[in-house]
Amino acid sequence: MSAEGPTSSTELPPPRRPKVIKTNQQQVLLYVVLTLLLSLATVWAGRAMWHNSETLTFAVGTPNSDEALLAAKLATVLKNNASRFRIKVLNNTDNVKALAQFDRRQADLAVLRTDAKVPPRARTLAILEHDLVLLLGPGSKKIKSLAELKKKKVAVIAENEASLAFVRNILDIPDGPDAAKIQMAPQGATLDKLLAPASGFSAVIAIVHASKAVRDKAYEQVAKRGGFTLNAIDEAKALARKFPGISDETLTAGTLSASPEIPDDDLDTIGLEWLLVAQSKMSATTAGEIARTIYENKSALGLDSGFATHIEPASVEKDAFVMAHQGAADYINDDTKSFMDKYSDLMYLGAAALSVIGSIFAGIYAKVTRIAPEKASELSTAILDIGERIEHAHSLDQIECLQDELEGILRGAVIGLRDGTISTDGLDTFKLGYEFVRDEIGMRRDYLKRHAGEVEKAAREAAPPPHDDTNVVVVKTAQSA
Repeated sequence: MSAEGPTSSTELPPPRRPKVIKTNQQQVLLYVVLTLLLSLATVWAGRAMWHNSETLTFAVGTPNSDEALLAAKLATVLKNNASRFRIKVLNNTDNVKALAQFDRRQADLAVLRTDAKVPPRARTLAILEHDLVLLLGPGSKKIKSLAELKKKKVAVIAENEASLAFVRNILDIPDGPDAAKIQMAPQGATLDKLLAPASGFSAVIAIVHASKAVRDKAYEQVAKRGGFTLNAIDEAKALARKFPGISDETLTAGTLSASPEIPDDDLDTIGLEWLLVAQSKMSATTAGEIARTIYENKSALGLDSGFATHIEPASVEKDAFVMAHQGAADYINDDTKSFMDKYSDLMYLGAAALSVIGSIFAGIYAKVTRIAPEKASELSTAILDIGERIEHAHSLDQIECLQDELEGILRGAVIGLRDGTISTDGLDTFKLGYEFVRDEIGMRRDYLKRHAGEVEKAAREAAPPPHDDTNVVVVKTAQSA
C-alpha cells in the first residue's frame, strides 16, 4: 500500500458530471400513440359531422302519384349531387293521408295543393305547379258568370275527389240536391262527349296542371270541330280574396290551341298552387340546401306528365298563403350566409380552445420527451463535497486531483448552460460555492508546499507497520496411508 494512504490520487472518485434526467422511452412511445389516436378521432369526428348523411322523410300518396314520382326524382338528384341528405318516401293511400302524416310530424316533407287543409307547421320550399280552372261551355255558348251554373248539371274533369269539393265551394253550393248536380266526369269520358247535348251537362269545369294543359292536343282537336267555348271567370279577383288558397291567373292567347287560337285573347281565370312544404322546425341550413338543390335542378325534377316542369321560388311575402321557410327565403333573397359568416365566431372560439389545449399538450410533451435541465444550485452539493475532502488531502497530487474534479464540474456547468441541460436557477449559489472551494484548494496547496517534510513524516507514522514473516513456522501434516 502506498504511504499516501486511502486518500491517494488513484483512489479519488472521477470528476462528477452534471446530472441529466434521461427521457423515459416508454412514456414517449405512449404519448405518441395517444397523440395519433387523438388525431384520428378528431379527423373521424370531423368527417362524421360534415359527410354523414341525414335522412329526410317525404310523405306522399300512392306510388304512382305525381308527388311520389317527384319524391323519387328528388332522392335521385340529391344522390347524384353527392348531397349529405337522403330521402325516405312514405307512401299513403292518397295525398290527404300524406298531409295528415305530415301534420303529425311523422314526415319532414310533403306536397299540398292550396285548396287543402294546410298543416300549421308547414313552410314552403318551392312552388311546384299551377292548376288552372277552365270553364268550358258546349259549342259557342258563353257562360257569363259562375252563378249561372247553380242548379245546372256540371261535369268536373280532375284527378281526385278533392277537386269536386273545390268546385262546389267556389260555386257556393251547399250539400243537398243541387250539390249532387256537380259531379265528377265518368271514367274515360272525352271532352267532346261531355259537351255533347246528349250528355246533359250544361258546362264542363276542368282542373288541370298548367304544364299539362299547354301540351294537351285534345283541346285543339275538339275546338276544330267547334265543340266548346273557353269562358273567362270574371269573379277571379273576388274569389282570390274570398278564398286565400286561390290565385287569379291569366291565360295568354293561344295557351290551349294555336290553331284555332284558344283563347283568342288574354283571359282571366282562377288557379291553385302545388307547394313543396317542410316542417317549420327544419333547420334553415337544411331547408336552404334542399331549396337550392331544387332550384338548380329543375329540369331533372320535372315529370313526363308535365308536373313540376316549371318550378318557381316560394313566395317570401309576409301575406303568402303558406309562408316560405326561413332557409328557402334566405336563399331566394340571397341572404344565405357564407361558411365564414356562419361559423366565424365558432372558429374564433375553437381557435382559442385549441390554443389552450395545444399549450397543455405541448407542456406535457416537453415534460415527457425533453431532457429536463438541472438547476445550477444542485451542482453546489458536488462542489461542497470536494470542499469536505480538502482537509484529507496530504499530498499535492491529491490536491491536483481535487482541483481537476472542481474544474470538471465547472466545465460541465458551462457546457450545460450553453446546451440548455442546466438552468440558471441558483447560478449565484453555484458561483459562491465554486469560489469558496477553489480558494480552499489554493490555501491547502500552499500549506502542503510549506510543510512538505512534516506532512510526509506524519503520513509514514500514521501508516500501519509492515508484516514480518521471519517468525512464521510452516507445519506439514503427515497423511496416513
